[in-house]
Amino acid sequence: MRRIPMSVLLALAVTFAVSPAQGQQNEPDRNRTREQLAQLLEKAGPGLNLKFQPSEKQPFAFAALLKAGLTHAESFEVAILVTQNQTIAFRIFPRYKNAYINIDKVKNAPSLMRLLLRLSDSAFLFWGVDASGDIFTGYTFTLESGFPEESIKVVLRSIVNSDKFIGEMKPMIDGSGAPDK
Repeated sequence: MRRIPMSVLLALAVTFAVSPAQGQQNEPDRNRTREQLAQLLEKAGPGLNLKFQPSEKQPFAFAALLKAGLTHAESFEVAILVTQNQTIAFRIFPRYKNAYINIDKVKNAPSLMRLLLRLSDSAFLFWGVDASGDIFTGYTFTLESGFPEESIKVVLRSIVNSDKFIGEMKPMIDGSGAPDK
């Protein structure tokens, strides 16, 4: 398995590292959430072609690479972080033609950004762009009502569905034809 670059996990960690005192998860609760998430990912991941590994440098992060069942994306790099803000954040980076899809390197950035905004309004997972310009799809869970085991499974099962959107993005990424519908 190709290792997810530390820059992806670091960007995810930095995104959620600064938080107000209110709503913060205390360390024992955060550790418990990490353990619950690790058990869930170990159990559910293999059936979805995802083998999650804990990050060596970020103790509250997990990463996996999805390659199976994709038509348009080469792979999806899945990063999950248990934050200090009582949330679990998913950030899923599609890879296309051996690279992340970077908004600054595509053929038609304005059209791609418009599509990302429309998808964020209509798709299950939202779409965004990180600080380096790489696009991702994601989901963030709040833990105020407890550990959302079944909901996390739904998100994990939904990752592969984002592949069809990469097909829609192809003309904007590299000028290639739109996929057959």
